[in-house]
Amino acid sequence: MIKKGLKVKILTGKDKTKEGEVIEIDRPGNRAKVKDLNMIKKHVKTTKEKKGGIFSKENFIHLSNLKLIDVKKKEKKASAKK
Repeated sequence: MIKKGLKVKILTGKDKTKEGEVIEIDRPGNRAKVKDLNMIKKHVKTTKEKKGGIFSKENFIHLSNLKLIDVKKKEKKASAKK
């Protein structure tokens, strides 16, 4: 199960084969945001409180396009071979 804070690998799309950490999960939509991956440009209008401009932010990726990377299992397999 993919949870917030775990490392995942992207299987499809423009960021294919890249790895990153899950920063947000949308369970009803079966989607997740991965830190610094699947970036989009967001145009924000200037208001009294905030300055506008073009900002980059992460976009959601469907959970079926993510693969969980379990670092602990890799370490155990390596130590068992020695």
